[in-house]
Amino acid sequence: MSLLTHVLACLFGMGSWVAINGMWVELPLVVPEIPEGWFLPSYLTVLIQMANIGPLFITLMHHFRPGTLDERPVIYCIVGLGVIATFLLAFFWKHTVAIGGSFHSVPLLVLSFLLSVVDCTSSVTFLPFMMRLRPQYLTTYFAGEGLSGLVPAVVALIQGVGVVHCQNVTLVNVANETLVNATMLGSGELKAIYQPAKFSAQVFFVFLSVMMVVCMVAFILLNYHPAVARERKNDLYFSGDLVPEKREQGLSLHAQTPEQKPMISPLEAVRREPRSSFWMGTYSSLEVLFIFIVLAWVNALTNAVLPSIQSYSCLPYGNKAYHLAATMAAVANPVACLIAMFVPIRSLFFMGFLTMFGTGFGAYIMAMASLSPCPLLVHSPSGTVVIVLAWILFVLSLSYVKVIIGVILRDEGHSALVWCGAVVQLGSMIGALSMFPLVSVYGLFKSGDACNTKCPM
Repeated sequence: MSLLTHVLACLFGMGSWVAINGMWVELPLVVPEIPEGWFLPSYLTVLIQMANIGPLFITLMHHFRPGTLDERPVIYCIVGLGVIATFLLAFFWKHTVAIGGSFHSVPLLVLSFLLSVVDCTSSVTFLPFMMRLRPQYLTTYFAGEGLSGLVPAVVALIQGVGVVHCQNVTLVNVANETLVNATMLGSGELKAIYQPAKFSAQVFFVFLSVMMVVCMVAFILLNYHPAVARERKNDLYFSGDLVPEKREQGLSLHAQTPEQKPMISPLEAVRREPRSSFWMGTYSSLEVLFIFIVLAWVNALTNAVLPSIQSYSCLPYGNKAYHLAATMAAVANPVACLIAMFVPIRSLFFMGFLTMFGTGFGAYIMAMASLSPCPLLVHSPSGTVVIVLAWILFVLSLSYVKVIIGVILRDEGHSALVWCGAVVQLGSMIGALSMFPLVSVYGLFKSGDACNTKCPM
């Protein structure tokens, strides 16, 4: 295998969700500067779900016109759009437009929607493109996809986003105005003081644009670099570069090339007996349905349900616990990909066990979020250790399941990977739409004051 191809596959995967992940981690700096305030996360959730029009279009094209859509031009378009949108975001994110007598961050919302289209569509284009390389590189791609969340988070930590210091203050009312004197101690009143960032949000968005440029360069090299071409030609799934004699030899080994096979939905596969032609005879129809249900469930938890309540589950234990849990969970994703690269266990029983194992930790995290601002062990250092470990094991186990499912579906053909991306987006959408009313409408989760929340011992 080529080390260069591994690096390029990783950099290519990093561009899949780096833009939206970057938006989320930059919210503490963006929110105070825009009229929407902390309603922005709710708007982003809606925009991301609206952006699923991109994956829907790609999936329908593969279903009704199999073999006519080449992912490569689509990837060039969406990555190029990502480069332009993140660059414009750096200069126009604070601009507002007057609508109906009030100001709104129209450029920020429009550019966020475009970035959501880019990232959502990557799920149904990047994965099928990886069919053109050896199976080993798919695991590297998943590692890069995990880094698309870790890298922005690390940069945000360096930037100093959301770092809070609690200071004693004295409140003095003078002519109906409240003056805060942070130098006078002993009043017993604490105020959360947010540390200024080391560099601006504009610099951060330019960094995201550079990351998208890196993704574009990696994609170009994956298509045209001679070392990558040798890796590609060794794979019989990719028939575009083969001479007719070699292509016919490949067809004799595989009944149909992935590009030629008609795209069948998972539910259609279940109705076919005894085994669906969608799967080359490897798994039964019920096993196919099980794989896709697990895939949707795992992505609903990891991409929408638990991230939406991460602050409620961690902040009661302190700001350090929150940042540590977020960072270590982001590290756990690529670590799971590395484990899957060297220890790829494809047993469906083991997959089910890991799914239940990770779901158990997710249930604990959800329980602590529901008890916020006074969860279990809130006054004990062991509480911090437990919640951080819960996040690490939750992400580690379910990320391993996602990678193994991707490896399994990669061996089943091109259309299987297209459906893989579609089910990933479907699960994420169901999770987001389920949590949105609970968090943003009904307010079932309560956040405490970073400095003044009092809980019974």
